[in-house]
Amino acid sequence: MTYTPVPIPGHLPQRLTITLWDFSWYVRTGPGEPFEDLDRAFDEAVERGYNTVRICAMPYLLFGSGLDTTALHLGPLGAAYGQRVRWYDVGAPTVIDARAHLIALFEAAKRHDCYVIVSSWEYQQSSSFAETSDWFDALIAIDPEDRAEAQAVAQAELVGFLAEHDLADRIAFVEVHNEVQAGHLSDGIVGSLDERTVGLRPRLERAVTAFHQRQPTVPVTVNYAHVPVAGMRGIPENIDVLVTHPYVYGVLEAFIAEYGLRGTVADFDQAKASEILLPGPPPITSWGPDAAWRSRATIICAPEIYVHDNGDAEAIDRWLYRHYATWELAMYERLTLWLDVARDWALVHGVPLVFGEGWIGYTPRDGRFEEGPVGAEFCRRAIDESIRVDAWGTIVCSNAAPQHAMWADVALQQQCNAAFSRMTPIRPT
Repeated sequence: MTYTPVPIPGHLPQRLTITLWDFSWYVRTGPGEPFEDLDRAFDEAVERGYNTVRICAMPYLLFGSGLDTTALHLGPLGAAYGQRVRWYDVGAPTVIDARAHLIALFEAAKRHDCYVIVSSWEYQQSSSFAETSDWFDALIAIDPEDRAEAQAVAQAELVGFLAEHDLADRIAFVEVHNEVQAGHLSDGIVGSLDERTVGLRPRLERAVTAFHQRQPTVPVTVNYAHVPVAGMRGIPENIDVLVTHPYVYGVLEAFIAEYGLRGTVADFDQAKASEILLPGPPPITSWGPDAAWRSRATIICAPEIYVHDNGDAEAIDRWLYRHYATWELAMYERLTLWLDVARDWALVHGVPLVFGEGWIGYTPRDGRFEEGPVGAEFCRRAIDESIRVDAWGTIVCSNAAPQHAMWADVALQQQCNAAFSRMTPIRPT
């Protein structure tokens, strides 16, 4: 039986220009933080040409856990740990009424004529910023076979909650979860990301069905880390939007392999890494969060956090620039291939195509490789490629958001978003 996708509501933009606010919009609300003032953040987004924000809406916490969230304590991971890691550098502890904060975000979106992609990072790192482990404990207590469905049910409840407040029209679409094959949602399934994509399909199809049963008029999907070119058969047949994250890595992948950033602490060669570390770093064995549970609540490898926290950002940038020429062609070829594969799946299944994250990868917070001339040109090329494959939504770059340095490059974001909105390539061929 062929699935008929839920139609995209007619009031949504012809093209979604997306900025990635992830979980930062609620963990970074303290004084001087990028989301201290939601209206200001939306003002800046609109100025840069965005009409859509993509967020972790903390659905299970709010509508599945049963925990009291009227005074949700959030904050850093402990001392200097994570403070020079993108997405992790929370400045100060804060307390929010989580449901009220969700409403405030959607009300601000309505005031600024913006839309929201409702997702969840709960099985990746959202709960690691909480003061206690209660949120993480509630998530991990669910049998892995049932986690995706629990997320979907909670997302459906969240949609109903927004509808009660006359805000559901701000939803662009719902994602059951972010990067489903890269985190605790895939616990119990072994193998590569693409093998996990295939293994997850039954769990995800049940989850999407559960959402459809509760919210039949709201488009829903899941999304994938990279484009799972060797596992496309694992994508559920009953999704309404295809969302992938084409992080091409290339030279960054070579850097990660060179210094063992995604291996174990035991295998990490601190002496070798000294050439990219700041003077006098602590031993990696002493580097950790203020509570052991936080290490399990986040999926980032310990050596990667250690090197980002203690690395010489300029030395790392120099390494990437020095080796980039070797990888440049392969990176652009991978981008083209991945977007072609994603487009073909979307066309065959009659669903719109969205790139919710990308393009190069996860660089240190203080590095400027992706914000510099090479990275900026990669953003322009990726916009042109998004136009070529007729994507419904795309990003300038994952780093083009209030919590990253690229936010300051207003001209680049305006150029890219204007080109995508008009579907006019920046670099015509």
